[in-house]
Amino acid sequence: MNTPMIWSLSLYAIPLLFLMGAAANLSHVNWRATLWASQGALWIAAASALLTLFGNVPLADLQGAGWINPSASSLVMLLLISFIAFVNVRFSHNYMAGNREEETRYLRWLMLTLGSVTLVVISNHLLVFMAAWISISMSLHQLLVFYPQRQRAVLAAYKKFIFARLAEVTLFTAIMLLYYDTGSWLISDVYVAMAKASQLNGVQETAAVLLALTALIKCAQLPLHGWLIQVVEAPTPVSALLHAGIINLGGFLMILFAPLIIQSAIAQWLLLIVGGLTTVVAALIMMTKISVKVRLAWSTMSQMGLMLVECGLGLYELALLHLVAHSCYKAYAFLNSGSEVESDLKRRLALPKMPRAPQWLSSFLIAAAFVAGMIWIFDISGPYSPWLLLGIAMMILVAERDSRLQRGGLFGVLSMALILVAAYSLQKYGAGLVVQSLPDAVGVWGDLWMSVLFIGFIALYWVLKYWPEHPKVMHFRVALYAGFYLDEWVTRLSLNLFPKQLPVRFNPKQLQIAPREMIQ
Repeated sequence: MNTPMIWSLSLYAIPLLFLMGAAANLSHVNWRATLWASQGALWIAAASALLTLFGNVPLADLQGAGWINPSASSLVMLLLISFIAFVNVRFSHNYMAGNREEETRYLRWLMLTLGSVTLVVISNHLLVFMAAWISISMSLHQLLVFYPQRQRAVLAAYKKFIFARLAEVTLFTAIMLLYYDTGSWLISDVYVAMAKASQLNGVQETAAVLLALTALIKCAQLPLHGWLIQVVEAPTPVSALLHAGIINLGGFLMILFAPLIIQSAIAQWLLLIVGGLTTVVAALIMMTKISVKVRLAWSTMSQMGLMLVECGLGLYELALLHLVAHSCYKAYAFLNSGSEVESDLKRRLALPKMPRAPQWLSSFLIAAAFVAGMIWIFDISGPYSPWLLLGIAMMILVAERDSRLQRGGLFGVLSMALILVAAYSLQKYGAGLVVQSLPDAVGVWGDLWMSVLFIGFIALYWVLKYWPEHPKVMHFRVALYAGFYLDEWVTRLSLNLFPKQLPVRFNPKQLQIAPREMIQ
């Protein structure tokens, strides 16, 4: 047996371990088998990544394995998912303790979901990829309706179910078009065809647009976003898995098919317009929310939109870095959401000290000088809108250094900002070794569009911060809090097209007692 074959079998052992963990929980709970499966998957993924990093097993050898995706980004995703799965299972061991029947049902669907996600990540065969993609949605649905008596949870999961079917239709159509165009079911053969194509034909262009639509639906972008906000009623480990892993698959899909997407101006503009608007609108809506989990959900929407924007601008190495960082942060944030409630209450009780105009001006000059210096020293070429966003973030960080619980001197804040930028630059360089930036088809206009959105965001941020009592601002804030009623419209449309009988809500205030049980 040759090395590529051994390599491919070891990688396929990861989803197999998760599926074995699901089988071990068919009739009764088996935490020991579940923990062993997640730990084994993590060890195999880590060993595979190290062997590839040190050149012991070149990725080119995987071409001979056929059904294994020969890309470094797939190995990065495999290691990330295995790590999150290990942490999630360890956390769930204590969180779900108490009801053996619920533990069995939870572990069965959790492990099946994890196995399907890892199979999507490593698969090089389009049909296997599609089957695993559908399996993720079906098994995740069982976790989202884990408490079937909760009306809001059932409604949110039902909307997710409808949108998932829509995404599967667009993905399957794109796969069939790619097979018709290339005559092969292998993703690696799609890469070869795209490398030879100087310009996309009609079939390839349509496939690229359908893939972009699939990513937008999968990442819960506006207006098909409501389910992501409402499924927070599921168990906390399920929310952590959803926000830290599964929701990112739309971005992974764009990275996976980057050679195709980057040649389609229509697909890129679709990502920039929908993803850009979702980034800004979701970030503003998050400012009006109180619930920690709901704020995290809106934050996920905004981050997914920004990740898709990065793909639309051709910054795939930045998108991969964003994906990994967001997954780790959201897993920590949801699993630590109990402590976050206390921290949030402390921030709200602390008296805010809003920056004045001179502080904003000095912060703007510092951030502008820093960003301009970085661009000049390292001779950075476009797109420049991500650097504008970095400058805005640094300006807010410096200006609001004395607000609420973030008190600190200017030197300390600047030092932290420089350390963060240095760490980001090193990580971006490392991600560039895995996935490279590609010249986009939208040019300067896409960069200009995102710059306008980012400037609009900071303008509305100031308005909401400094004129909250103004009547027009109050009306705007109400509309923001309601999400501009987009989800209500989508919910009514969904239920009209696909009616659903929801569970009856139990109201103890209207408890009916049978006459024969009444005390006479």
